[in-house]
Amino acid sequence: MAVTINAHQLGLLIDKTIGHIGGEYTAPLNGIRLDVDATHLHAVASDRYTLAVARYRLLHDDKGGQPFARLIPGEYLPSLREWISSQAGSVYVSISAEDHYLAFRGAQTELRIAVDPGMEYPDWRGLLLAITQHTVEGEPFPALSAGFMTRWAATGDNLRVRVTADQKAVLVFGEDFIGAQMPVRFAGVGPMKDETFEAVRRQWDKTLAVGADGLDMATDMPAEDDGPRFEVTKGVYETGEELLQQVLRSNVNVHNTPGRTNSPEFLAHITAAVHGWMAYRFLDALHTADPRFARAIVAEVAEQLDSGEIGEFAWDAAKEAGHNPQKWHDEYETYLKKRAAEKPAAA
Repeated sequence: MAVTINAHQLGLLIDKTIGHIGGEYTAPLNGIRLDVDATHLHAVASDRYTLAVARYRLLHDDKGGQPFARLIPGEYLPSLREWISSQAGSVYVSISAEDHYLAFRGAQTELRIAVDPGMEYPDWRGLLLAITQHTVEGEPFPALSAGFMTRWAATGDNLRVRVTADQKAVLVFGEDFIGAQMPVRFAGVGPMKDETFEAVRRQWDKTLAVGADGLDMATDMPAEDDGPRFEVTKGVYETGEELLQQVLRSNVNVHNTPGRTNSPEFLAHITAAVHGWMAYRFLDALHTADPRFARAIVAEVAEQLDSGEIGEFAWDAAKEAGHNPQKWHDEYETYLKKRAAEKPAAA
């Protein structure tokens, strides 16, 4: 059986899980498990302390096929990731399990990776099912390794966390992502030796006692200045906010413009509102599909806007896309001359 996924999404599955693979001396965990069921392709990795599962919903024609699962050994993962990166992100890659290898077939190339079809792997579905069924015991206050916690950053997403008990795994949920992290069992020193929140809080009583009551970080931190901003926004959230503000401001200006549809000013406001809304929807979709790529694009565009050369960038982009920007320029110049000739002379 073969399943199909575009190169961009396959790279995401690898990136979100590769940081969780086990060491070379634990062969069943030393790699990423590709696990296909009737509806999803899963990438699974664990080193016993963390467990990460990223999934991709199969295309319609791939659903309901014969399931398969194979472990891609850790030593081959760099080569696989390099091969994926050599493909255009939109290129579809077929993955099939054939005898003792996994075959990855792109538009022009093919990569085969030797695998052991008999390699046993932990029942990751059962493990995560059991964790999701844990009930909260008392006031859980588990100790977590900060080093392990950094692994979840590879999801490039906001995550939800569920804590149930001191000695039970903490659950992590993201977009088409689920994971778990075991607590640290070492007694240690300082807060680590204390098993309750109250015991740790008491260590900070004197330091925090001089603070005011009832404050909230959401409302009691300094607000951003309301002065004019000339810097280009470099974050996804701020860019989205600015685009939505542009849409709403332009919509107000549309209704306040005298002359309405006959006015060039009216058309300018309409264009700004439409393009702002389009840009916001495209950015939102990109951020949903790949938050890391969205952040990179926003930062790159900010640099281009800061350079003041977006006209040149647009001209080059049009030529690369197969358009004729010179023809556009000439047609627009003709339009401007015609409009100027038709404009009544000032009294």
